[in-house]
Amino acid sequence: MSELEHVDVLVVGAGLSGIGAACHLRTTFGDKTVAILEARDDIGGTWDLFRYPGIRSDSDMFTLGYRFRPWREREAIADGPAILNYVRETAHEYGVYDAIRFNHRVVRAEWSSADARWTVTAERTDTAETVRLTCDFLFSCSGYYRYDEGYTPDFPGTERFSGRIVHPQHWPEDLDYAGKRVVVIGSGATAVTLVPAMAPDAAHVTMLQRSPSYIITIPGQDAIATGLRKALPDRAAYMLTRWKNVLLQIAIFQLSRRRPAMVRALLKKLVRKQLPRDYDVETHFNPDYNPWDQRLCLVPDGDLFKTISEGAAYVVTDHIDTFDESGIRLTSGRHVAADVIVTATGLNLLAFGGMELVVDGREINLPETMAYKGVMLTGVPNFAYVIGYTNASWTLKADLACEYLCRLLAHMDTHGYDSCVVERDPTVAEEPFLDLSSGYVRRALDRLPAQGDRLPWKLRQNYLRDVVDLRHGKLYDDAMTFSTTRTSSAATGAAGRDR
Repeated sequence: MSELEHVDVLVVGAGLSGIGAACHLRTTFGDKTVAILEARDDIGGTWDLFRYPGIRSDSDMFTLGYRFRPWREREAIADGPAILNYVRETAHEYGVYDAIRFNHRVVRAEWSSADARWTVTAERTDTAETVRLTCDFLFSCSGYYRYDEGYTPDFPGTERFSGRIVHPQHWPEDLDYAGKRVVVIGSGATAVTLVPAMAPDAAHVTMLQRSPSYIITIPGQDAIATGLRKALPDRAAYMLTRWKNVLLQIAIFQLSRRRPAMVRALLKKLVRKQLPRDYDVETHFNPDYNPWDQRLCLVPDGDLFKTISEGAAYVVTDHIDTFDESGIRLTSGRHVAADVIVTATGLNLLAFGGMELVVDGREINLPETMAYKGVMLTGVPNFAYVIGYTNASWTLKADLACEYLCRLLAHMDTHGYDSCVVERDPTVAEEPFLDLSSGYVRRALDRLPAQGDRLPWKLRQNYLRDVVDLRHGKLYDDAMTFSTTRTSSAATGAAGRDR
């Protein structure tokens, strides 16, 4: 049997996180071999998969962009094609495009302590071939939702509907909604994006929501960023704008936690200013939860509110009784006519792309593991992952996770260690892995790792504190164990062990 191909670091996923990870690794380690396995046939992950009208970022690009590569476009809230182009340009500029192996879906990863390496099994999505290779360190950058299936509730009567029902995650290229009555079910980021994007062509658009979400308007272009660009070099202007936005995000989140009633009142006041005087804000834009119990929805330049004010779109807050031939009947008895129904009803979460993790023959049950610094898992050696912030831009945490991994690998190289593992502290109480009350989170919590009630087990949703810990903090503590298994001329001991 021929020897399997081996790489130093194997990255799973070629989306925003995976490309960023490869750039960090290539920049920090000129001599390490890196490969990226991507299940799909193109780069970009979310930003290549989602093709629905108006697809755009739900965070500003000065924080969703990479720390190491400035966002140079005018728009602060960018559309999907612009973000995809940014990811592609980054991959080419940093020379990591050639490390991507497309159509490789990782299904299983087996760790051998005796060999101090992973054996990774991938299935070719184009040929059904099975591919195996080994690596010293495995880095999961596959996000946290299923790419092949969005979430749609089991609505009664869907088989009777005579029009088309589509989910935004799999938008059909041939869908023609011009001059048709469109109903968008949902109230989250996808719904508030779709409604103003579809309204100019549709006969009318109805946003049908079971309950409202908090929605805040931000400028489509950042005036401060524009001014800084005129006065400073690109990178300096980018970093100042990035920090301005980071501090603003943290301030809003902290205020929401400490003064929820005040923030609720402020958000409602801002909405009232953008809608007709007699509009029923209390019904349609007054959620029954506190701000930031779920993510705030951003709308650039108030496009959703403009569309509603112009009469091109309507919001209906009610519960669905059943679909029928011509639309949806609500529990109130009202009927909403439709030719096209879009189920913007959320995602299905899937940890680490659904791959099975096996350590020395024992399959890892994720709910029995605990997160460490939001980057590693207890009992799983030489394994790290990227899970972005729930209260800020994904990439802020992704960049920090990559920086932490690079520091960790450099530490292991310096001291001759070939494995590291986090051991669980039995005195730490468990808490849910994600701190949002959103339905897509609640549905998946029993399949995710836990977090702890104190550091380093707690996932802090605070970029400033994570900068200190992940970028500059110590790499060893009572939880982390480093060891040397394989013979190495660089090792400080033949079988060293260090905390």
